[in-house]
Amino acid sequence: MKKQLLLLIMAGIIGLSLSAQDDEGGQSRESMAVDATATQWSFQGAYQWMPDYHQDMINDTTTRPLGLDNYWQLRIVAPIPLKGWTILPRLTLRHYEDLQKGKSGFGNTELFALIVPGFSDWGSGRAGIGPLVTFPGNPDVAKKEWGYGFAAAIVNNTGNWFYGLLFTQSFRAVDPNALSPEESDVNPLGIAPFVNYRFGKTGLYVQTADLVALYDWNSGQIYIPIGGRFGKVWVWEKSSLNLYGEYRTSMVYKAWPGSAVKNSYRLNVSYTIPIGI
Repeated sequence: MKKQLLLLIMAGIIGLSLSAQDDEGGQSRESMAVDATATQWSFQGAYQWMPDYHQDMINDTTTRPLGLDNYWQLRIVAPIPLKGWTILPRLTLRHYEDLQKGKSGFGNTELFALIVPGFSDWGSGRAGIGPLVTFPGNPDVAKKEWGYGFAAAIVNNTGNWFYGLLFTQSFRAVDPNALSPEESDVNPLGIAPFVNYRFGKTGLYVQTADLVALYDWNSGQIYIPIGGRFGKVWVWEKSSLNLYGEYRTSMVYKAWPGSAVKNSYRLNVSYTIPIGI
């Protein structure tokens, strides 16, 4: 199973790379506004509400655990353009609430630096990889220790289409939305494909939701969400604003040992300032 998963990831990366080589045009400002890998300053605020979870039986004796109820997110990207390559440091802070237990607090703050060499930036998209570090969080909603790992991304733009794959793998500090902090020191592998379609120059677009499929290395089980988002982009002379709403639910979760959200809603606003404009 693990070998098949790694082969699937490699096939996806190769397929996207070949597709990108056939479309080496520039990237539009509308596409950049929804692209987390573009060389631009980005300030994002989001609210995620998860009002209910599946409460079926995982096995004969264990009921599926509930997840957290909601969180506020602040994410800042501060690009560092260098000769021949670019670094995109991204800081993410989240404040979680667990209304069932009457607890709240900051989760494991995440710092990720995507490194994009010049040869892997073909204009309409790019590929990169970089280190991922998580800081200790409130033990009521997260793990009170440091985490580490890596993340990678490959994206491309073709006409009104924007698509890509994101990967994350971290250790120690565990994502409270994936598995209980007591379960393991190894986070599940996160695989997040996405497809975005823009409706001409209207600024309106539809996109797959934040669909992070998870593979748990310990149990060998897979969790796959499904959902979509609808948004609008406003592009100005030197900046852009991206506003969207999103709905997500669980599609494959029966054998998954962690929580499985039934209904999840998200409201997001991002303000971006491209470098060099």
